[in-house]
Amino acid sequence: MPSPSTSASDLAFVVRVIARTAVDNERAFSDLDAVAGDGDFGYSLARGFEIVLAEWDTLAPEPPAELLKKVAMVISKRVGGTSGPLWGTAFLRASGVVRDRPEPAAADAVAMLRAAAEGIKARGRSDLGDKTLLDALIPMTDALERRLADGGPETAGSELAALAATTARAAADATTPMQARRGRQSYTGERSIGSPDPGAVAVAVMAERVAAEWDTRG
Repeated sequence: MPSPSTSASDLAFVVRVIARTAVDNERAFSDLDAVAGDGDFGYSLARGFEIVLAEWDTLAPEPPAELLKKVAMVISKRVGGTSGPLWGTAFLRASGVVRDRPEPAAADAVAMLRAAAEGIKARGRSDLGDKTLLDALIPMTDALERRLADGGPETAGSELAALAATTARAAADATTPMQARRGRQSYTGERSIGSPDPGAVAVAVMAERVAAEWDTRG
């Protein structure tokens, strides 16, 4: 029988789903990146997250802050290009939010996402509208924050996961007509117009898989 779900185990579930999604979509993310970038986004991300999965049995029992911190270290060291510093910073900033929270609440999840976004902004010198993963991450975070404000802390996790997925997908699709202002794709100028940002799509695909598998967590 599966063990009862806790907020700490829910966080571990989300991290593992993110890792599996990155590995499973290596080719798709790279192909998307190749449209206007150098085509290595999916490869780079998968190389880091496959290590997270390989070491999962030692990572999963860790308290939330330590789990996120150790994932951050793996990603920072093993993911190449600009993705390593950005995604590593995101996990590291998120870990700081729950440093003294063995059982994070729903509001902490929003705070972790917000901290991750702020870390990416600072590290990548980017913001909303620059055609980066922030263009999915920030709208998704805003939507979750509004829903919690309306429904309170008792809002079902499945409802929040579904909202995150639909919001991130719409936001990622909305990057298609944008011209990239940061990252490798910005070097191609107008050629970056007409395809969605790979990082934003990755956020959407990860959120969609979390929502699809939410009821399987244990």
